Amino acid sequence: MIKFTLNPLNQRRWQNFKQNRRGYISLWVFSILFAITLLAEVVSNDKPLLLWFDGSPYFPTFVTYPETTFGGEFELEMDYRQDFARELIEPKGWMLWPPIRYSYDTINYARIAPAHPTLDNWLGTDDQGRDVLARVIYGFRISVLFGLALTLFSTIIGVAVGALQGFYGGKIDLFGQRFIEIWSGMPNLYLLIILSSFVEPGFWWLLGIMLLFQWMALVDVVRAEFLRGRNLEYVRAARALGMTNGRLMYRHILPNAMIATVTFMPFILTGAITTLTSLDFLGFGLPAGSPSLGELIAQGKNNLQAPWLGITAFLVMSIMLTLLVFIGEACRDALDPRKYYSN
Repeated sequence: MIKFTLNPLNQRRWQNFKQNRRGYISLWVFSILFAITLLAEVVSNDKPLLLWFDGSPYFPTFVTYPETTFGGEFELEMDYRQDFARELIEPKGWMLWPPIRYSYDTINYARIAPAHPTLDNWLGTDDQGRDVLARVIYGFRISVLFGLALTLFSTIIGVAVGALQGFYGGKIDLFGQRFIEIWSGMPNLYLLIILSSFVEPGFWWLLGIMLLFQWMALVDVVRAEFLRGRNLEYVRAARALGMTNGRLMYRHILPNAMIATVTFMPFILTGAITTLTSLDFLGFGLPAGSPSLGELIAQGKNNLQAPWLGITAFLVMSIMLTLLVFIGEACRDALDPRKYYSN
């Protein structure tokens, strides 16, 4: 059995993180919510998780079966929510459904949209008859995955640029700072809207467009750490012993710079989710029909007679961003040198 252990310093940091009860509880709550949304197809779907028919198991959630598999007449995919499907299957088997029998694009034709919350639609339906809870689950997953991907890529680029500027200084630092000053002065949101209007919106397109501006968030912090670290005695001693610049940056200066980087990452994640939500709200984000929290906010604004739409969007965004801010504050306290030196 593989057992992971932390060194004494990281153990002390983890203990400091746990002492911040608000951040520690927020981490657990956010992790549980994110884990549920990662299994969105199992939690919320318009297809059964398991179907037993004529002595054989079927898995409609993961495999597409035509009607002819269950005695139908057409080679089309079976619509398991219809009475016709139950009439074919139930005499020879049964179906195990997920807790929510709707996917993010399933339309409930039995109710007039937007419909208020009921036992069938726990948070009601939107103005197109789609289940709000299902769209929240799928939209939460897309927002967090998008934010995590953008945070990861922007951190890699920002750390690399800041490290090069801070370590080498001189003209590299000078021209790099002038470029960043000009680039950061651009109206980011307007440029995002203009660029996204030229291409068909999609997850990776939006990620690439937003990455053009998001990578600058960490450059100044990492640059300052490298400017300070390159003149420390142990770094100068390692250089005198013949250690290469790349190894100096990676082994001796980068670990100190990563403390500030990790502290900022939850807030970068929060900003990335907020920007995606803003673009979706304005109609320049994910493709039409995609599960989106921003699109749900827009529906709440356009359908004031259906208050459950706006209330749901507000609560979901508020809870998500609050949890991330609390986690970020706990990370900042855990990585504060005064905490583990004073203890």
